[in-house]
Amino acid sequence: MIQLARWKVVLVVLSLVFGLLLAFPSMLTSEQRAALPGWLPKNGVNLGLDLQGGSYLLLEVDVPAMRQKRVNNLIEDVRVSLGEQRVNIGNLQREDGGVVITVADGAQFDTALKTLRDMVNTGVGSTGVSDRQVSRLSGNRIRYGFTDLAMANMGATAVDQSIEVVRRRLDSSGTKEISITRQGADRIVVQAPGQSDPAELERLVGQTAQLTFQMVDTSATGLQDALAGRVAPDSELLADDAGTPYLVKRRVLVSGENLTRANVGSDQSGRPAIDFQFDGQGARRFGEATAQNIGKPFAIILDGKVISAPTIQSPITGGSGQITGSFSIQTASELVNLLNGGALPAPLKVEERRVVTAELGADAVKAGAISTMIGFGLIIVFMIGAYGFLFGGISVLGLILNGILIVAAMSMIGATLTLPGIAGLVLTFAVAVDANVLIYERMRDEARLGRSPIATMDAGFNRAMGTIVDANLTTLVAALIMFMFGAGPVRGFAWTLTIGVFTSMFSSVMVAQVLLGYWLKVAKPKKLPIAE
Repeated sequence: MIQLARWKVVLVVLSLVFGLLLAFPSMLTSEQRAALPGWLPKNGVNLGLDLQGGSYLLLEVDVPAMRQKRVNNLIEDVRVSLGEQRVNIGNLQREDGGVVITVADGAQFDTALKTLRDMVNTGVGSTGVSDRQVSRLSGNRIRYGFTDLAMANMGATAVDQSIEVVRRRLDSSGTKEISITRQGADRIVVQAPGQSDPAELERLVGQTAQLTFQMVDTSATGLQDALAGRVAPDSELLADDAGTPYLVKRRVLVSGENLTRANVGSDQSGRPAIDFQFDGQGARRFGEATAQNIGKPFAIILDGKVISAPTIQSPITGGSGQITGSFSIQTASELVNLLNGGALPAPLKVEERRVVTAELGADAVKAGAISTMIGFGLIIVFMIGAYGFLFGGISVLGLILNGILIVAAMSMIGATLTLPGIAGLVLTFAVAVDANVLIYERMRDEARLGRSPIATMDAGFNRAMGTIVDANLTTLVAALIMFMFGAGPVRGFAWTLTIGVFTSMFSSVMVAQVLLGYWLKVAKPKKLPIAE
């Protein structure tokens, strides 16, 4: 039997109060939000790229390049490890995912096999399974490489890591309301509302920021031979910004993966420099490398370019150091941002870039507002025309609270409203009023059977509830499927629709119950006007 329960009244009042508090900042500009008292919430609904204007980038992760780099590092590890065991290598033949080693001296075959198996065991990660494997071949040959599972997982891992790196870079640079989503197997969509220069985004995102420390090859004729086109297998020819050539060892002593912190500092001359700190593993490896190479130069390399090549004067065991060079405050700050954001595991290729102007966004906002008002107005006309000012008006009040709660929920979680999201908002109003239609039609049927007003209302709510839940559950499942498998605008539509399902259930049922219960208690009607 319908009752004016106190907890229902309190719940409706509290939802209205908190809904207004949370939705209010969305009606203000960012400057006005900042001036609000500290006890008031300041989060508002973020406008998407299509409403606010901004930049759009579609990036593709170069997974083959990353796999090639990983295999190159693996081959270099094989060369160095077997060299330390004084194994005479006859040939190294690169293959997909690995390398085939030919041992020149058959007597050293077992030593080479044991060394490579030890390398496999040291590659065991947190999963307890190594990502590498070794197998014996005929003719003193051994194959060493990544497992098929490791090669298959490299792509997905690279995309996930790239998304996190891009997010850290853009967040630390102050970009507001950035949206970074995965699209397909190896693509990333970056949407930056309010950012009018996609080239600037591309520049910040596209740098791999791969920092490595490698020894300089100081052999007597090494650099001259390299300049003549004869580069040793264990070395590579690089240059600095001025074009000065350096022959460096391929083996990486320490990489940016061991970097825990970087910040802008100054050298002894007061010029901008970059201070850095390694983690425990990096500090140990860096200390061992510097202790073994005192008096020799080592190169600090960023994205294949030598930043500086200082000479090791003494062991550096504290895990910290400084990179000096021709830095300005701006370039040093940008480099620190990239290093702290982390290195991209693979290069990113820009597949598409575009700019949505603020004027176009303003037109979209205006069109969305007009369509929402028209849809809301038509619903008001229909409900009042079909069910009168009392029942139709109560439905309209529920719709108003529904809209407030949707904006409040989106403000609270920092959701982004897009043009398809506005379409979801309009659809939500229709879904909400659909519940009232089911309730009222059931009441009308009961009233025509001559039941009392109390019994009519009770039957209207109770018997229509199953259909209401079923309809909203179906809508919710469809919205969740769109959110899970969709991207961009589809997700925006699904997100708004999902929030609307929950708020409409509350506003169309609970609000109608409270208001009609109060009216029934005060008016004590002999007959419901809905039956006419």
